[in-house]
Amino acid sequence: MRRHPRRGAAQRDRHHGGASRSVTVPSKKGAAVGRGIGIGLMYGLFKPRVLGAWRVPATGPVILAVNHSHNIDGPMLMGTAPRPVHFLIKKEAFVGPLEPFLLGMGQVKVDRTSTDRTAITSALGVLENGGVLGIFPEGTRGEGDFASLRAGLAYFALRSGAPIVPVAVLGSTERRGRLIRALPPLRSRVDVVFGDAFEAGDGSGRRTRKALDDATVRIQERLTAHLENAKRLTGR
Repeated sequence: MRRHPRRGAAQRDRHHGGASRSVTVPSKKGAAVGRGIGIGLMYGLFKPRVLGAWRVPATGPVILAVNHSHNIDGPMLMGTAPRPVHFLIKKEAFVGPLEPFLLGMGQVKVDRTSTDRTAITSALGVLENGGVLGIFPEGTRGEGDFASLRAGLAYFALRSGAPIVPVAVLGSTERRGRLIRALPPLRSRVDVVFGDAFEAGDGSGRRTRKALDDATVRIQERLTAHLENAKRLTGR
């Protein structure tokens, strides 16, 4: 994978038509707008209970690693996280008017069928600029138990040096709504539990394949432990 641009290089390419490529850095202002929309929708439709939000570093790059069992998990985190979040979102979600809407909110479109270098560079740009990157490390919706992690989370953590904050979203799949079956019941409680930030690397600074594999194992252990603790804490 190619090296990500130096600070500001992506913006220069975008504005000056770089010689070999043009990289779009996700909009910080757009992510802030997305957070406002998320707050309005999630607190208007449901009853989020947020625990441990103070554990998210107030400034600097950070990766939020979120379990994923329902489509509402991303918007729920956008509306409850203490900082605006740029999510890596599968390209299949960018259909029709949703594409300009999501891109305008600073979200990152990713092709999961290949090594999407544009998405990688954009995501690293978020962290390089001191932003918050949201990742579903399981890659797709499932049991939401962090049982199967892809190496992407470890790659971004090792490459950027950003700390990881584990996040457990609980209660989004317990019941179906009466009016909208695809959503949890309106005004139902959904718990969002933030864990302690941690470093994925071993301190050596290595970014080899073995270092990536070892980091993935460490990350999975930390995320699984956080999920179990979050369930005990919330009674879910």
